[in-house]
Amino acid sequence: MRIPLSVLDLAPIPRGETVSSSIAASVALAQRAEEHGYQRVWYAEHHNMPTIASSATSVLIAHVGAQTSRIRLGAGGVMLPNHAPLTIAEQFGTLDAMYPGRIDLGLGRAPGSDQNTMYALRRDPNSADTFPQDVLELQAYLAGRSRVPGVDAIPGKGSDVPLYVLGSSLFGAHLAAALGLPYAFASHFAPQALEAAVATYRREFQPSAQLDAPYVIAGVNVIAADTVRQAEENLQAVRRTMAVGLFGRGRSFTDEEADLLLEQGAGQHVSSMFTYAAVGTPREIGDYLEGFRKQADADELIVAHQAPTTEGRLRSVTLTAEALDSVSV
Repeated sequence: MRIPLSVLDLAPIPRGETVSSSIAASVALAQRAEEHGYQRVWYAEHHNMPTIASSATSVLIAHVGAQTSRIRLGAGGVMLPNHAPLTIAEQFGTLDAMYPGRIDLGLGRAPGSDQNTMYALRRDPNSADTFPQDVLELQAYLAGRSRVPGVDAIPGKGSDVPLYVLGSSLFGAHLAAALGLPYAFASHFAPQALEAAVATYRREFQPSAQLDAPYVIAGVNVIAADTVRQAEENLQAVRRTMAVGLFGRGRSFTDEEADLLLEQGAGQHVSSMFTYAAVGTPREIGDYLEGFRKQADADELIVAHQAPTTEGRLRSVTLTAEALDSVSV
């Protein structure tokens, strides 16, 4: 591919499907992405969300790794304040031992949940305040230079699993630049600060042992289909799902009720989240992603393939790869 492209997989559980079928779909998605030359597949940590099956991120990575051979796999991301740095170093050190040279570790500081779920995770409400120190502690475990006397990550020590800072604000940009780490911006759902954050990161970047020059990954939604009409129908189905998930208060909605929800205010919020979305056939997708990469000043794009069915997501993976084979940059 002429634009480095990766996949963000939330392991969605479509209506009427099960967690088992969602996990099987994630395996199929990673295999399709590997077949078509994508760089990596990342899984995001979320909790207490009935339509997302990626809460046990490292377990899902291990399962997918066993059924792929080349593509990089990782977290996009682990919400580090939910965990002790040592635990994450051990988990990803184990993954690196199982799949050498294929594991990434993206780190975020959001809860990935609501306040009640934060309590259930035993997360300190102030734990995000120590995120920079926790990143450094985790990095030291993986490098074999523990900051805690007498404590090593085994597995993990000396693995140097590459770290990425995830963010949707200037905080992550400043931190990634100061630590000399790659920066991944969540513009697929929180687009407002994209350009300012990337500019800040590039301006302030300090080289490190992991990285000698800035490296930006930008998130973007893609709904690729064989016809524009099908892509637009898939977009509307995804908008319904997001509206119900965000504002449905746990209720089940028919399509007609979900459309009313969108009309009553949820639509504006969902549209804002979908500010950056490529929708259409390969022609439209290729043109959009080329323009978005330039606008975002990104070295790599990570795509959330949006469709209401597994078949639709797999088709989107294929068509997007085909689109970028013909994009000139």
